[in-house]
Amino acid sequence: MEIINQNKTLEQNNQLLVIAHLSQFLTYITGFGGLVVPLLLWLTSKDSVVGMDEHGKSIINFQLTVLLGTIISVPAILLLGLGILSLIFIGIVAFIIPIVNAVRASNGEKPNTFMTIPFIS
Repeated sequence: MEIINQNKTLEQNNQLLVIAHLSQFLTYITGFGGLVVPLLLWLTSKDSVVGMDEHGKSIINFQLTVLLGTIISVPAILLLGLGILSLIFIGIVAFIIPIVNAVRASNGEKPNTFMTIPFIS
């Protein structure tokens, strides 16, 4: 008779959480890596690293929110330049939030979900 052990041990790896948050900056280099790399990190380690599920969902939700905001802002440029203002705001927030969440992850805190639409809950 074979007994399968369902108890998994989770490791505390704050460095991986920090890397996941900072990998969002790959968007500035590749244009899409800021969504793909954190998604892969989350999918591969959400069951083995403490906090990765929560932080990974936060990162994916944030990146999808930024993408949606950017897509909506581009046609809004024709409306008295409101799209330009929203793109500037999105750019500032998209630069600051990953840094804030990386610091929070290194301290073992929950991620900040400022202006994030919860696509994945």
